[in-house]
Amino acid sequence: MARSDDDAVFMKELARQLSAYARPATFRSVFELVLTLSLFVGLWAAIYVGLQAGYWAAYVLSIPAAGLMLRLFIIQHDCGHGAFFASKRANDRVGAVLGVMTLTPYAVWKKAHARHHATSGNLARRGTGDIDTYTVAEYRSMSRIRRFAYRSYRHPAVMFGIGPAFLFLFRNRLPVGDMKGGWKPWISAMGTNGAIVVLIVLMSLLLGVEAVFLIHFPIILLAASFGVWLFFVQHQFEETHWSDDDDWSFHTAAIRGSSFYALPRALHWLSGNIGYHHIHHLVSRIPFYRLPQVMKDHPVLGEMGTVTIRQSVSGIRLALWDEERQRLISFRTAKRLETARS
Repeated sequence: MARSDDDAVFMKELARQLSAYARPATFRSVFELVLTLSLFVGLWAAIYVGLQAGYWAAYVLSIPAAGLMLRLFIIQHDCGHGAFFASKRANDRVGAVLGVMTLTPYAVWKKAHARHHATSGNLARRGTGDIDTYTVAEYRSMSRIRRFAYRSYRHPAVMFGIGPAFLFLFRNRLPVGDMKGGWKPWISAMGTNGAIVVLIVLMSLLLGVEAVFLIHFPIILLAASFGVWLFFVQHQFEETHWSDDDDWSFHTAAIRGSSFYALPRALHWLSGNIGYHHIHHLVSRIPFYRLPQVMKDHPVLGEMGTVTIRQSVSGIRLALWDEERQRLISFRTAKRLETARS
């Protein structure tokens, strides 16, 4: 049996073992939801009181508030995987409500994210729910305009600033390109948009339009950037895994193509343990609050795809998949290799 086949068999057996953790505990789920919502509302209120008193330093609280909004998104994310509650109805209802808070139409996102899990690491099925990634050969065959566009897309100011703002404020409002699913995506998006408008109007009548804008807008922008950053680190690291359709294995791609982001415990809590992403991709129905226990019980998972904070920062420059070397490389490295060949 080839080494790659051995690896796939091992990952499949590991997935079977981890499936035992795919059991949501209703009380724990409700507790996590109520706690996160309470802390978020409390921080939002503290910012409001601070600004009314003239303390602009209250904006510092926007950072943990954005982290809690991200945590609410992770709960919505677990609902989409059917991992937060045992009941499908409970998952979908809670997920849809949270989608209003996170500006993400639940049904549209749920469908796209399911495709992401089903195709992650497959070079032949890129483009759904992932960060655009081209191979070195594809990049070399591009026109100058397309190269410029891709390099601009990959620039940190776009990837973690302009891009997240556009995605959550505008792109999520209209599910363009999702008509293959009939009218359901549009019903989800329009229903979410309508609920967002109602919520903003009610809050504005109660607290004032200016206060709602000044407080909530920065929180949204920060949470969006935090979320995109985490998603980037989860799959965009040097020794990630991509393969052609014929060689692709779901279980291998899940573990080898997803990282374990080694964060301090407080940041793992604030980000809903999404840094344990290789475990999540292998068995997506494990509730986020069980992921650390999975790692503790299976130490071998700590030896796979680990990315430190320092490595994640240096990984920003990685943008092209080198099929020959089986790793992500930078534009500079790609140019150097091209020069060496000529």
